[in-house]
Amino acid sequence: MKMKVYFHDNCFDGLASAAVFSDFYRTQFRNDARFEYEGLAHRAGQLFLDVQFDGDENAIVDFKYSSDPRLTWWFDHHQSAFLSAEDEAHFRADRSGRKFHDPDYRSCTKFIAHMVRQHFAFDARRLDELIHWADRIDGAQFEDARAAVELRDPAMKLMMVIEGNRRPELGRTLIEDFQRLSLEEIMSLDWVQDVFRPLHDRHIRSIDIIRGSAQYADGTVYFDISSRDEMEGYNKFIPYYLFPEATYCVGVSQSSFRSKISVGSNPWSVRPRKHNLAALCERHGGGGHSVVGAISFAPEDLPRARRIAQDIVRELRGKS
Repeated sequence: MKMKVYFHDNCFDGLASAAVFSDFYRTQFRNDARFEYEGLAHRAGQLFLDVQFDGDENAIVDFKYSSDPRLTWWFDHHQSAFLSAEDEAHFRADRSGRKFHDPDYRSCTKFIAHMVRQHFAFDARRLDELIHWADRIDGAQFEDARAAVELRDPAMKLMMVIEGNRRPELGRTLIEDFQRLSLEEIMSLDWVQDVFRPLHDRHIRSIDIIRGSAQYADGTVYFDISSRDEMEGYNKFIPYYLFPEATYCVGVSQSSFRSKISVGSNPWSVRPRKHNLAALCERHGGGGHSVVGAISFAPEDLPRARRIAQDIVRELRGKS
């Protein structure tokens, strides 16, 4: 029997969600299940999830909803969880008891742990360390920007490995490792160290690259690193490390499959956040959470992404 788990790729919370769900399903339903994993990423103009759903059962965690009848399990905590009003109506009408959504949770991992305890009496405390760090990372619950950027803890190092990894098989391996090893034990694995070292070197360089590109005014940092291929998967807390006085940050980047606008708010800002960033991004086809969002464009639409990013910057700076 094959359980196919689709998860938010290159995201600590996405992989941790897949691990917690898999541990729950294997323990509570089928200990003979064969698990396969596939990462999902937001793409420009996405009107529906173009996935195979080729398992005997199929689950999506930490990613948008699909009304495909082959989807049997779903957990998400994003405000922008539905690609269409029809998808949302389909979810509201679902009576399977296996599809869950709550944007009040900081992380999908903790949301899954709570839902499977509440609805299936499953105790996920064996994975408490993973659940704690997924919630801390996805909710940016660090004491300061230094803790988020200087990567002192094993979980923070693994966050960088996950965000910078471009080999899908390594992400799938981590999901399995999360279910059987501590985070420190995973970081000590030879293959993880081999991935970590060059990414850490790139991370140190990226601080200087963002410093050289960033423009700060009226509470908002803006930078465009779309010409730097090596900056895909940069640490999103660097702007607040460099500009602790900032309330918001808008960044433009590019990868092989998209041009991207990232919009974030400083978790440590002394000034209150006044904008819902998910709603702001939704106006341009993106989404996210109230405190962080993103918009994806086709790679060739970089000029348009830059124009929209500038419009967002003007709005956040109060000049629109």
